[in-house]
Amino acid sequence: MFDLDERLGADTVEVSDLPLCKLLLMKDANYPWLILVPQRSNISEVFELSLEDQIQLMKESSYVAQRLKDYTHAAKINVATLGNIVKQLHIHVVARFEEDLAWPGPVWGKGPAKAYSESELEKCLNDLKSLFAEKWEGDKHDG
Repeated sequence: MFDLDERLGADTVEVSDLPLCKLLLMKDANYPWLILVPQRSNISEVFELSLEDQIQLMKESSYVAQRLKDYTHAAKINVATLGNIVKQLHIHVVARFEEDLAWPGPVWGKGPAKAYSESELEKCLNDLKSLFAEKWEGDKHDG
């Protein structure tokens, strides 16, 4: 049975479910920052997923990255998996801008997270839920 890591649950808000992953918004208004968590138990590394799930994870992370880039018009989309603190496999998808707090370095450790106001969070979630409301059609997102 899949359970979301407590820290991920505390640091994020749920956006949507994709076929493999739960899509989450990081509670840091400094960056448009999404997290994909494969809904599989006891997985901390990509290579621990079945080959089919590895392929699906790549499809979903590419899909989310492309849609986030289209939505934000970011200069760069960073996609990373670390897991040094939260062991549960999760993929960070972060829209980056030349004027952001951490540019051009990584976002980790570059100042405290900036909380969304209630209205900002509501708008952001509504926008993202609309962005990812389209029914997943695997082959449609290939290529």
